[in-house]
Amino acid sequence: MSQTFAIGIGGAAGQGVATPGDIFALIFSRRGLHLNAYNAYQSIIRGGHTFLTIRTGVDEVRSMGDGIDLLIPLNQDTMDRHLQLLTAGGACIYNADTIKPGAAAEGVQLCALPVSTMADITRNKVAQNTLALGAALSMMGVGFLSLESVIAGQFGRKGDAVVKENVDLARTGYDFASAHFKPFDKPLPLTGNRYAVLSGNTAMAMGGAAAGVKFYCAYPMSPSTGVLHWMAGHGRKAGIMVRQVEDEIGVINMAIGAAHAGVRSMCATSGGGFALMTEGLGLSAMAEIPVVAINCMRAGPSTGVPTKTEQGDLWQALGAAFGDFPRVIAAPLDIGDCFTLMHEIFNVTDKFQCPGIVLCDLLLSEGRLSVDPKLLDFNPKIDRGELITSNGDLSHGEYLRYKFTKSGVSPRAIPGLPGYTHTVASDEHEENGVLISDEYTNNTKRRAMMEKRMRKMVGIEAMVPPPVLEGPKDADVTLIGWGSTDGTIKEAREQLAAQGITANQLQIRWLVPLHGEAILRILRSAKHTIIVENNFSGQFARYLRSETSFVADGHIRKYDGEPFMPHHIVNAVHDQLAGATTLSVPTHEVMV
Repeated sequence: MSQTFAIGIGGAAGQGVATPGDIFALIFSRRGLHLNAYNAYQSIIRGGHTFLTIRTGVDEVRSMGDGIDLLIPLNQDTMDRHLQLLTAGGACIYNADTIKPGAAAEGVQLCALPVSTMADITRNKVAQNTLALGAALSMMGVGFLSLESVIAGQFGRKGDAVVKENVDLARTGYDFASAHFKPFDKPLPLTGNRYAVLSGNTAMAMGGAAAGVKFYCAYPMSPSTGVLHWMAGHGRKAGIMVRQVEDEIGVINMAIGAAHAGVRSMCATSGGGFALMTEGLGLSAMAEIPVVAINCMRAGPSTGVPTKTEQGDLWQALGAAFGDFPRVIAAPLDIGDCFTLMHEIFNVTDKFQCPGIVLCDLLLSEGRLSVDPKLLDFNPKIDRGELITSNGDLSHGEYLRYKFTKSGVSPRAIPGLPGYTHTVASDEHEENGVLISDEYTNNTKRRAMMEKRMRKMVGIEAMVPPPVLEGPKDADVTLIGWGSTDGTIKEAREQLAAQGITANQLQIRWLVPLHGEAILRILRSAKHTIIVENNFSGQFARYLRSETSFVADGHIRKYDGEPFMPHHIVNAVHDQLAGATTLSVPTHEVMV
């Protein structure tokens, strides 16, 4: 198993937790290290507890991990909540003027900073943050020039005086730690690698731009708002029209309108907003207009826990809108995949003229991850399908927008092209778009058009790759997950291997189509199967059973609003292989 270093920074909302986190991330990235960051916070603008975990290492860092090596509490509450996360070799850097340490584990170094004697706290309320930052990097063996450079970039917009003040504070903390605190046993590594650091929201926005999106609209709803922020900041330069709409009903209909006009169109929301979009998604399917909707899942139902993560919207996506229609649903596996998935799902929806749904979640949307720049292909292969954009031969005869074809896909003309007049509406229609109920409802035509649309699913399934088993085929246990649990399950498998238990993994990325037969072929030879998911009812387990009749041997479920930690899965596997239970519900030790 690879060695990592994890930092936890906690305080009340408004105490400036994010800034030192950003600085640590920049320093780790510039040293050529991987990183994984997750910010757990409450839905309170000021006063609610916030705890940011940022973990780094030479090798890929797949999850937030199981504990921390360094704790920086900005208030007493953080000290009381999280000191127990430190084990032997760890350290806690705190403001000795306002915070009293608790009982730490043996081997934990308590590093008290006399902040009031080191800075003018009457003038700078967040001086302790910068002092602790300097002290931490001294103990980690990072040269001060690296920190000075990042501080200059971080505070440069505020003027030279602010930059100098923060550099001086950081130097004071750095020198104090060098003189009074024991450094960590192993200094922070340095490599020649270079990585981009992205949130899932940024990655999806950038991925959409790379895929050729020309219209984006949304109503702000956490945790999807970051997509809108990126689009608003970069859309003009990228040639994307960006609109904030009054509600999600308007959002989906505006996105469909733009797609009908011929451009790639995208929108994003969370579960509550997605609920308002569902009728519009039916219009996308009936009119055969491709559009992509992102659902960044939060903990529900209703407004639920707005700032917490969950995989609770799978059945909502499966049942979005009413009636049967072709759709494609995919769940990115990590933040890098948030970028890659966008051009893939646009190619599918364009080619088969149907709605596409991306099921992300807060863990990925607002988390941050180091991504190899080689994965960020800004010139991907773009397939617009049978899209007619120029007049061409005008002697083609009557244009049938919904022509019956073997594939179910009909040539799609951009509205306004001479010779390609057609009707588009939300009602069932004939091949030329005229409604079948204009004179009387012809049940033969209704059946034929329904079958035509649903034939698309055959082609979609052929275009979308089936899941692949990772790990040894004869493993003791097969862990089945979907979407964002990928990295944590991988790390849990490493821990299990070190304990003598072999585990392989089947991670589902494309939920519709599911490739049920391919999944069954893989799982038939499994010795013991366990499904891991971040919801109460086992939504994917029920979906898999409904599509394939497969019933797993056990389940690990979490629905407290926080993501899995690797040891949650490891401990549950031990319990289930020992026959103690078939359903494990881990308790989250980090209280936020």
